Amino acid sequence: MVKKELINYCHSIHIECVGIAHPGPYQELEEKLNNRIQNNQYTGMEEPDVKKRIDPKLTLNDAKSIIVCLFPYFTGHRQESNLSKYAYSKDYHKIVMNKLEKICDFLKERIENFHYKAYVDNGPLVDRHLAYIAGLGFYGQNNMLINPIYGSYVFIGYIINNYGFEYDSPIGKSCADCKMCIKKCPGNAFLDNYGMNPLRCISYITQKKGPLTEEEMRIMLAGEGKVFGCDICQDVCPHNKDVKITPIREFYEDHIYNVDRNELENMSNREFKRRYGDRAFSWRGKNVILRNFEVLNRK
Repeated sequence: MVKKELINYCHSIHIECVGIAHPGPYQELEEKLNNRIQNNQYTGMEEPDVKKRIDPKLTLNDAKSIIVCLFPYFTGHRQESNLSKYAYSKDYHKIVMNKLEKICDFLKERIENFHYKAYVDNGPLVDRHLAYIAGLGFYGQNNMLINPIYGSYVFIGYIINNYGFEYDSPIGKSCADCKMCIKKCPGNAFLDNYGMNPLRCISYITQKKGPLTEEEMRIMLAGEGKVFGCDICQDVCPHNKDVKITPIREFYEDHIYNVDRNELENMSNREFKRRYGDRAFSWRGKNVILRNFEVLNRK
């Protein structure tokens, strides 16, 4: 009964996709993650301890289940934008975490001694794997989780908790395997076996600190002129062709589609933080974005 109440509450705050993942450990991931490290395919943005990435109990020792929610953010295509779609609205970390905390407050009123740890894009576990085993989607060749209704334009939030919710199972769908994402990726970041070298992904390159290599600049110049993020592998995916618009109001509000180079050049770091500190594209600071403008100016 509690799971049904959870799902109904999530729907009431416009979270349509919610599932329950078992608490691991996820041994099926260990070899894959170790291979990425050995092949120097870690970006440094991930949790460095592989054991923590596959065992939720190393984060919450009495974990019994993991609530996984999808937060669709697609509001339509824009022809002229130098930001990735996920950065149009205010910072998704804050939007998603606010909703996860509402879920936890709801459950604390109904479950005695309920405790948890909630994450969005900053936790130790592999969130796409959690969403997959919770029945919320399937993997695409581009390594993205694809939901049958909202495609891959989704954020993933999860709540490791000490309540034994009934687990869900993966859905019986799979990637169309058209390989459009592989063909269109400027960095050739995707491999035929659903593998990926994230260091060749434009989204990573635009967020990397410090100077870029000649190869990284070449990859950026082959993209679509984004100074933060990249949407190519998602936009060409047939599973994203007729996806539903997000039901989450916050992703419609206060959109920014472009940042202006001249404005940034004449703006102090303090002013940048004041004006854009509530935006996902601001987390690396203005100098990284200005560096990206400099690279794109070489076209």
